[in-house]
Amino acid sequence: MKIFDKIKHAINSAKDKVSSSLTEALTGENPEFKKIISDTRDECLKTNEHFYDVKFSSSDVYQNQVQNWTNEQKTDFLRYCIKEIDTHAQKDGVPYNSISSKDNIVRVAYLTQLLRTKIHYSDSALIGIVNDFFTKKLYGKWSAFNQWPIALFINQLLNQYKNEKPGEAVKAAIIKLKKAYTSSDQATSKEVVKLKAKLDELLFEETSVAIKPTLFIGEDAFAAFANPMLLAMENPEKQLWFDLLAKAQKATGAKPSKKYLDESLALIKTLGTDKFKKVIASWVEFVIAHKESSTEHTYGTGAQRYTYTLTEFLSGINLDAIKGFIWICAHFHDQNTLNLIAKLAERCFKKIPGKGPTAAGLGNACLYTLYKSKGLDGIGHLSRLKLRIKQSNTQTLIEKYIAEAAAVQGVSTHDIEDMAVEDFKLEHGKRSYSFEDYTCTLQITGVGKSVLNWVKPDDSPQKSVPAFIKEKYASRLKKIKDTQKQIDQNTSAQRDRIDRLFRTGREWNYENFEKYFLHHGLVSTIAEKIIWTFTNPENNSQQQSLIKINDGWIDNKGNQQEPKHTSRVSLWHPALASTQETTDWRSFLTEKKIQQPLKQAYREVYLLTDAEINTRTYSNRMASHILKQHQFNMLAKTRGWKYSLLGAYDDGRYNQSAQVNLPEYNLRAEYWINEVAADDAFNDTGIWNYISTDQVRFVDTTNDQLKNLIDIPALPLSEVLRDVDLFVGVASVGNDPTWQDSGGLPAYRDYWTAFSFGELSEVAKNRKEIITNLLPRLKISKVAQVKDKFLIVQGTLRTYKIHLGSTNILMEPNDQYLCIVPDRSQKNHTENLFIPFEGDAGLSVILSKAFLLAQDDKITDSTITSQINRS
Repeated sequence: MKIFDKIKHAINSAKDKVSSSLTEALTGENPEFKKIISDTRDECLKTNEHFYDVKFSSSDVYQNQVQNWTNEQKTDFLRYCIKEIDTHAQKDGVPYNSISSKDNIVRVAYLTQLLRTKIHYSDSALIGIVNDFFTKKLYGKWSAFNQWPIALFINQLLNQYKNEKPGEAVKAAIIKLKKAYTSSDQATSKEVVKLKAKLDELLFEETSVAIKPTLFIGEDAFAAFANPMLLAMENPEKQLWFDLLAKAQKATGAKPSKKYLDESLALIKTLGTDKFKKVIASWVEFVIAHKESSTEHTYGTGAQRYTYTLTEFLSGINLDAIKGFIWICAHFHDQNTLNLIAKLAERCFKKIPGKGPTAAGLGNACLYTLYKSKGLDGIGHLSRLKLRIKQSNTQTLIEKYIAEAAAVQGVSTHDIEDMAVEDFKLEHGKRSYSFEDYTCTLQITGVGKSVLNWVKPDDSPQKSVPAFIKEKYASRLKKIKDTQKQIDQNTSAQRDRIDRLFRTGREWNYENFEKYFLHHGLVSTIAEKIIWTFTNPENNSQQQSLIKINDGWIDNKGNQQEPKHTSRVSLWHPALASTQETTDWRSFLTEKKIQQPLKQAYREVYLLTDAEINTRTYSNRMASHILKQHQFNMLAKTRGWKYSLLGAYDDGRYNQSAQVNLPEYNLRAEYWINEVAADDAFNDTGIWNYISTDQVRFVDTTNDQLKNLIDIPALPLSEVLRDVDLFVGVASVGNDPTWQDSGGLPAYRDYWTAFSFGELSEVAKNRKEIITNLLPRLKISKVAQVKDKFLIVQGTLRTYKIHLGSTNILMEPNDQYLCIVPDRSQKNHTENLFIPFEGDAGLSVILSKAFLLAQDDKITDSTITSQINRS
């Protein structure tokens, strides 16, 4: 270009700028900016006539013009977009697909894009943008200032003032923005809380005496508890905690990085391990004891106001920080730390109605820490938690951790769970503690039950805790009671774990059997009441089924035996025994009054029927039942099945199934389920209240093909059908005495009647046998008898028929239904009776009703007497 052309071009450009500035001053418009918007809109229309967003990566206008502007030009354009967006928001009735609306889509896109880029604002421009957010609208009269992309703008501020401090005028604008932004409806969100902390850091004034604090930044009960503790510390301990917290707040993701764990460990070593553990223990104990709170929120104005209830535990940002500290605890493996983390895990997975687990992310961090801790104590906790936590994805995660730990040890998952059971320094279920001349003995008395017995210096019993121990040894006494609680939890967990082993067909060599069961301080209290089968490894047909009594092994004839130490040991199962052998064991246990901690001799057996042989690949034995879905879900999870609740929405899920894996047999069992889509038969969260049951099938997991039932081994077949019978027997609406009267589902009332008084299940058949044997020893024996499907009770006013399956009641002479809802506070009439196994709640309900109705003339409850006296 020649020199004169360059001069001419410069003059014309200056004229254009003057003209543009004059036009903007007179009309409030900027022709250059307006053209940028229209050109970008035309670009988008070429790609899609109905575009809803702008892709700047492919925009020539942005790439060749806007992107190359100065900070001042970008700032002016950004504020221009805000002004024009506000103008558009004030208009009513603009068609959504009109040119005006398309232009506004482009303006909003440019605003967001520019706020994501690096722009250095002048003080006046920055203050102007803050004021724009407060005075202009994004969506019209319903707009709030925080609907602008303020978070992006705050990030720009943090970047601009990274190495310098803002002036007083800018600081005032930032304070105004922070105050409004963090008091908005989204003030508890993680993003807002993090940005608030960054703004606080930006506004912090360094002094010669002040240390810039790093505190828990969520405004919740935990921050109110922990922050004063941090601020009260002395240097250099305070600074170390600030550094640890800063790292914990940045620790994100599902697992910690090696760098995070290494750097945090270095800080802890400087701080002191004991100091760290003491503070963390107090924090964890606070979180475990903390209760969630519910608050009502209202939004809208005038007549259009809406109220909703929000239940919160702790702020998400603080839960994330606590998660960072829990990860750090993977460095430790002392019993107290692991116990606290296991308790915290259980608390985190406790469900909040309508929301789900209390704090799943923190709970998962607890599981990771237990898995990563040295030794097997953490795996022992995971094994117990697997039985306690019901969420399917959490159970899967626990199983994964246990499997990985087993692989490291070179053993099976079952083996590592055997190895990881804590014995709590018990010997044959007992442990003693000395307090000067007094002795305290902790003794297991049953599954989930134990006692503390006190002995005086003269060896006489002391009924209660001596006063001097409460005063002088309060801390030690608390630890003993905590240990007692853990022992009770673990006996229940081990009973349930062993019960699940029945379906595995698992065997142990004699050495491991003695080590992990017979001589284990805790497990031995369960193992000694179980029947075990000892098999000669050289001849599988040579077997002995024995039970441990005192120091010897006894068979079902009462003969003392001595199993060979070369034997393979397994759980005796009635499905693999003859009817006579099972009968003999039942008689033996009754005669010796040995109560088993689980159903074994009286375990229900499910053998293949002719109908199932004919259907070949499926069983309809447990089909066509109506179950309460939430109760079914809980039972399924308790027995190790995987199931997802069916919701009241069209998600295309039909024939959903509950599934359980049987890896020992390369099988997967499926129990098919359908939703009962009746009107309004769902809860507040949209989950169906009821489901109907369908087929039971077995799938070969090696090829995902259906297996013929005749090819399924007797043990897994019986155990799967037993589980399914349990689901039906407990969760069926036929078990609910109030279901018919409270509305239920009218279309299924015939089912309720048929189930309530129909044929007995295998569970009910066992119950019938037990009640028949019990009756002669009961006070009601002269007025009660077992007949067919019922326990018949002759009262003074009427005769009653209590169904041995559902526990529901009919009154003679006209089979009138009698509704009695079991009262949990009533006396347990099986408490002082010998029952050959623990855990049949239905048996207790039947006997309680029988004792009540035998004296029907003394009943004062009007809800019962009004039914009895009705003709």
